[in-house]
Amino acid sequence: MSRRVVVTGTGILSPIGNSTQEFLNGLKSGANGIGSISLFDSSDFNVHIAGELKINMEDHFEKRDLNRMDRFTAMALIASAEAVNQAKIDDDRLDKNQIGVIIGSGIGGLNTFEEQHNRLLISPRKVSPFFIPSMISDIASGQVSIKYGFKGPNYCVVSACATASHAIGDSLRMIKYGDADVIITGGTDASITPMAVAGFANMKALTKNEDIDTANRPFDAERSGFVMGEGAGIIVLEELEHARKRGAEILGEIVGYGATADAHHLTMPAPDGDGAVRAMKRAMEDASCQPEDIDYINAHGTSTPFNDKTETKAIKTAFGDHAKTLSVSSTKSMTGHLLGAAGGVEAVASLLSIQNNFLPPTIHYKTPDPECDLNYVPNTAVEKDIHYAMSNTFGFGGHNAVLVFKSFEN
Repeated sequence: MSRRVVVTGTGILSPIGNSTQEFLNGLKSGANGIGSISLFDSSDFNVHIAGELKINMEDHFEKRDLNRMDRFTAMALIASAEAVNQAKIDDDRLDKNQIGVIIGSGIGGLNTFEEQHNRLLISPRKVSPFFIPSMISDIASGQVSIKYGFKGPNYCVVSACATASHAIGDSLRMIKYGDADVIITGGTDASITPMAVAGFANMKALTKNEDIDTANRPFDAERSGFVMGEGAGIIVLEELEHARKRGAEILGEIVGYGATADAHHLTMPAPDGDGAVRAMKRAMEDASCQPEDIDYINAHGTSTPFNDKTETKAIKTAFGDHAKTLSVSSTKSMTGHLLGAAGGVEAVASLLSIQNNFLPPTIHYKTPDPECDLNYVPNTAVEKDIHYAMSNTFGFGGHNAVLVFKSFEN
């Protein structure tokens, strides 16, 4: 049995908008979500900028509740609320045994871990009894499930920066084969913390450029590393006939998923892009589409020297001559790299490009790189009819996940 799967809700928290509409406005205007780090004192660090949310969590939760959950879980709850409300699935007339929650996190509750470790250094008795259920990566899925009473498949995917796309791909497969009718899925990460920033900076993954207008520039010849971001991207996937029966608004269709491994290096992509090539090809095979059908790729596009040239090479291998006319952009140029949440946020960006017929730009693009020679939609959004959009996500450990979305047709 194989069933068609559509999208009926989206929810976003990002450095360029705290709702899907705000995010859309940011994508169209080429907004820059990067600024100075305010979540901790970065004076002693060699990195001082990040893509932080502009949000007050106390507007959404009681202080008592915030003391019992990590920031990444709070983000997942807020973004899921938007997606659930849009999809209108918080409805007791629906079979909640058939509604699942699969939300991934690349890092989990690092804020909580750091805070509780500081308490441990004072005394073991200072460690909160809520430490473990606040820190563990699966708790975001658990919290969303508990809030709404959704009793279908419930777990967390952890695959570094490919996390959310793997979660979405797993959800697609589970609905296709009848394990659920509806799944709330995506990713969330809140990793702008002292330990995370120090760790990524010391491994030379983060740019040390402090100019917010030039630091984050995917595919540009002068790129020098990524900028950390935070946020959550959630979508509601639903079996087509289930959505039709209840009169749901259908935002788009998810038709393809490809997952592979580089089996090459802990942090560097395979130089020939083989894993990415196979993931893109598998996603297109799953979607029963040809390379020429893809109108737009939301690239992984991290702004690191190796990722961008390797992804470019992989796209050219996977798409052949069509790569010359294909539109590719990195919305990370606006949001920073949201780690485990990236695939969820970029899935929403891909859907919005289809719904609104436009190409999100790669901002801060100034100096062409001979090794990155595709159309990266430089600096300004472009109007274009989009029928098929691909979203690429690749993670440390050699994890590759690729999704294909298309405009919905009866």
